[in-house]
Amino acid sequence: MTTAKNLTPAHAATGSSISSEVWDVIIIGGGAGGLSAALILARARRRVLVIDAQEPRNRFAEHMHGVLSRDGYSPRELVADGYREVRAVDGVIEQGRVVDARRSADGFEVVTDSGARASSRRLIVATGARDQLPGIPGLAEQWGTGVVTCPYCDGYEARGRAIGVLLGSVAGAHKAHMLRSYSDDITVFTDLVGPFPETDRRVLEERGMRVETRAVTGVIARDGQLTGLALEDGAIAPVDVVFAEPPLVALDEPLRQLGAERTDTPLGPWTAVDAVGRTSVAGVWAVGNASNPAALVPVAMGSGATAALALNAEFVAEDVAAAAAAVTETGGA
Repeated sequence: MTTAKNLTPAHAATGSSISSEVWDVIIIGGGAGGLSAALILARARRRVLVIDAQEPRNRFAEHMHGVLSRDGYSPRELVADGYREVRAVDGVIEQGRVVDARRSADGFEVVTDSGARASSRRLIVATGARDQLPGIPGLAEQWGTGVVTCPYCDGYEARGRAIGVLLGSVAGAHKAHMLRSYSDDITVFTDLVGPFPETDRRVLEERGMRVETRAVTGVIARDGQLTGLALEDGAIAPVDVVFAEPPLVALDEPLRQLGAERTDTPLGPWTAVDAVGRTSVAGVWAVGNASNPAALVPVAMGSGATAALALNAEFVAEDVAAAAAAVTETGGA
């Protein structure tokens, strides 16, 4: 399985240096959403600290798609570019995993897995999510190449090919219907769902898709290239690419520790935020997949920017209110 590149240069901050001041904003997570927020806030001359575990959800993919001006670009290079841009405007990035987040006298305190501590007035959580793959032998090794999940991200590249759709739920049949515009050769595998409704099966078949009820027992590859899925009776279903539907798990421990409220989504309970990313905890924001399980890279970037603009507006409003109070105290003299 592909691993993330180490993006931290030799001059990165140390645990002692990040605890030496109260930051305006600590951002937990350095993916597209977190770095987008960091860039705007650092350019607004806020003291910004990003703490990044360097495990973005899309790190297994060689290319990302649907990102304007960066279609086909490496997601790891996008993050590396973001690191450079944030640091160029005096943002600080520290490699580490936040294991504890709590309120403090200054606002918030976080503790990393190395024991480093840092305090801030505000907190943005951009920890993202992870895909929980089924335990089919060979599936993880093809993740991000021959096995993918998002039609918007990879459907175009699969056009005209033999597509397998590995359902995880009855509702997941919608993914197969989305993919029908890309290919006339689609097989939908339903064993992980259990009993599959007859009406849903007939609708898939009416649209020209095959429905395969036998269990998938392995992934067949030749020279690293996926060629098919092994079935329980020894047969092989030939496919060129598989679109899976793994459960998405929020990496939201800091939000849980702080008591942020959740809301129901089609993918299960998720942290509730308002239109600009505020959570139910005053001073805490969530962006990217931490707040929206459906957030693709451009959506995550937009949510980070939106939160940063609104958060900086809060800082400005506080400064104006303090000045107004001082004027009132002195009678305008």
